[in-house]
Amino acid sequence: MTTLAVDIGGGSIKALALDDEGAPVRATLSQPTPSPAAPDAVFTLIHDMANTLPPHRRVSVGFPGVVKDGVAQNAPNLGDELWRGVRLNERLTQLLQHPVRAINDADLQGLGVVNGKGVELVLTLGTGMGAALFTEGVLVPNLELGHHPFRDGQTYEDLVRDSELKRIGPVEWTARVLDAIEQLEPIFNYDTLHLGGGNVRHLQAELPDRAHVFSLPEALRGALKLWDGA
Repeated sequence: MTTLAVDIGGGSIKALALDDEGAPVRATLSQPTPSPAAPDAVFTLIHDMANTLPPHRRVSVGFPGVVKDGVAQNAPNLGDELWRGVRLNERLTQLLQHPVRAINDADLQGLGVVNGKGVELVLTLGTGMGAALFTEGVLVPNLELGHHPFRDGQTYEDLVRDSELKRIGPVEWTARVLDAIEQLEPIFNYDTLHLGGGNVRHLQAELPDRAHVFSLPEALRGALKLWDGA
């Protein structure tokens, strides 16, 4: 059974077809996120992308905001007012003509990379900063750690988001990421830290021993776990 994994980001939307072992059937397809990122425009783009990929029978969607029971609660990097209350599962199921399950994007990626042992923290560095927390492989959903205060009245996302990387450069940005990791370690006392997202490649320093860097194809294997037991 082929599963279509969709990652909705502030800068781009990515889609990947996976076989029943979680291996990519074809290379990841990526398109710029519409601007403005209104639901109709985003959903139309996903539909068009899906039509260019191998046939699939179900769809998993990672969404950049809080998702409860398939309904978007916010979308800081897409436009909160546009997305609040949008029924992601329902609308995409109707449009794609396949069953759809949507969750927070960092949660979906975390499902693909955690090993199920102890406390695992997942951070994704991209347009903003996503975060997911797992204990013994069980997800604590919608952590949204990026919007918590970090320092000087700013949040983690304020200081390590993509626009800051472009403004200050990778060396200073890396220092900020390492400062964030240093602060988070004694809060969560994690056993493993998983780091991903499009900007992880710009890190310019050695990472802590318990840190593991992952790729998007690895992370999107979480699309299959959304359907465990289905």
